[in-house]
Amino acid sequence: MILTVNIGNTHITIAGYEHDALQFSGRLHSDAAATIDEYAIALLNLLSLYRVQTERIEGGILGSVVPALTGRVLAALRMLCSARFLTVGPGLKSGIKLRLDNPAQLGAELLCGAVAALAETPGPLAVISADTAISIMAVNEKQELVGGVILPGPQLSQAALVQKTAQLPQIDLSAPASASILGKNTAACLQNGFVLGTASLLDGLAERFRAELGPELKFYATGNLPRTIREACHTDILYRETLITDGLYRIWQKNRKG
Repeated sequence: MILTVNIGNTHITIAGYEHDALQFSGRLHSDAAATIDEYAIALLNLLSLYRVQTERIEGGILGSVVPALTGRVLAALRMLCSARFLTVGPGLKSGIKLRLDNPAQLGAELLCGAVAALAETPGPLAVISADTAISIMAVNEKQELVGGVILPGPQLSQAALVQKTAQLPQIDLSAPASASILGKNTAACLQNGFVLGTASLLDGLAERFRAELGPELKFYATGNLPRTIREACHTDILYRETLITDGLYRIWQKNRKG
């Protein structure tokens, strides 16, 4: 089994692949205060939950946008097994040229998402990765990653708004907006604002992306972008829950030895 690990600001996603097929996928909370031992226990419990013995792990690959956690999670993995783990970054082949000012600043999840999306379509395409922030990165018809945008995710925006106001309640972003844009109470107004507002924002950005990269540009999404927001978008968005771990596995395949 090949283990893929994606460390985000909110969650750590762990998936296992055997014979080029996904066998399991699970998530842990990203915890800046957790020790190596605590991460090792959490990882061991997750593997046990999916009935994966550490002896089955032949290798692995890790991508991270949280440098402070990268070393701890790698150390925890090495406590559990002796398999070789690659880390997404300079030196690993991805098959994509990075047309960026500083390629080292690119988030691993965006590169992995682009690699997986290119396995479905030749491009141009854009990958929407939603965690604490929403990042959208574009790949042109030459399969070159050419840039994108970063903005706050709706969950982060909601938390900041509720924290800074006295009377606005938390809402469930997984609940749909009302049929009318004219909310009749505070909760409905917030629901419309976050669901329809975020959808409209994404539609507006999609229009600008297509103006530069062509009308045939396809959009892929992964992460915790709520279904309600995706369905409220006028833009067709192909949601792939395991897009990043699939990309990690493909990068591992490109860099395995032997």
